[in-house]
Amino acid sequence: MAAGAGPGPGPGYRVTGRLHLGGSGGWDCLIADSAARRLYVSRGSHVAVLDLDTRKTIGDIPDTLGVHGIALAPEFGRGFTSNGGANTATIFDLKTLQRIGEVSTGKNPDAIVYDPASKLVFTFNGRSGDATAFRAADGKIAATIPLGGKPEFARADGHGKIYVNIEDRSETAEIDTSKLALVRRFSLKPCEEPSGMGIDAARHRLFVGCHNQIMAVVDTDAGKVIGTVPIGAGVDANEFDPASGLAFSSNGDGTLTVARETEPGKFEAVQTVLTAHGARTMAIDTKTGIVYLPTAQFGPPPRPTADVPHPRPSIVPDSFEILIAEKD
Repeated sequence: MAAGAGPGPGPGYRVTGRLHLGGSGGWDCLIADSAARRLYVSRGSHVAVLDLDTRKTIGDIPDTLGVHGIALAPEFGRGFTSNGGANTATIFDLKTLQRIGEVSTGKNPDAIVYDPASKLVFTFNGRSGDATAFRAADGKIAATIPLGGKPEFARADGHGKIYVNIEDRSETAEIDTSKLALVRRFSLKPCEEPSGMGIDAARHRLFVGCHNQIMAVVDTDAGKVIGTVPIGAGVDANEFDPASGLAFSSNGDGTLTVARETEPGKFEAVQTVLTAHGARTMAIDTKTGIVYLPTAQFGPPPRPTADVPHPRPSIVPDSFEILIAEKD
């Protein structure tokens, strides 16, 4: 689908700028704090923090080995990172960005979510196939929850439920945070290898990015897929913007799929924005509707190993940047 193509007039997104951050190392998830006007970007062993208005780097959170995700608990003035290479979560102060403490988690924590209903933080641990729940206030472990598969992205609905994609089972699991237990799981078929997840908490819907190039729209009340939308290849993140009603899929093939419900129960891709190769993750500033997509320039992949049989291409040093996609 060409850029801007889709049923009816597209929303008019396009890449309007690039923020060159440089440095070495890779990246994974990022999160926009629209209220505090900050953007947190994982960078492999640290987290870069930018001002959303000036778009300048304003700080850094070091010593987060293998960091995947960032979660925020503004009511406690605390933020949290999932450090996949250290099997820990770092607790930091939202104002000063200084480290407060560290929590031991399961193996290779990936997604991390703060649940305001229970006041707990949950890490979803890829290698141990479980979730670690700890108190946002003091870091004390509350529970370890077996998930029965490899967790990927997760979202909290704000009312005591967390949904997490189980990548190797093509399922979404539902956690009741008051019971600290997995209470339901449902199939995502025809979705295969679910990755990113956006949530429309008000309408009880999930937007799940799948590696067979579809976005699955899930009704969490019914526990089933109610629609699919074609997307690009290599999805790793999905978002939903409550203000516009748009759902987004950032795809490593260099596209950003924009979708919406065009009529009751019917979901369609309304625009495909050309981004850049490798721009597979994203964050949306819900105050402005601007989408931020990190990427870099790439060289040849390193030699395969037993642990990493299909290595990603190498990153050209000092080429890391964040694309800015916004409406015309």
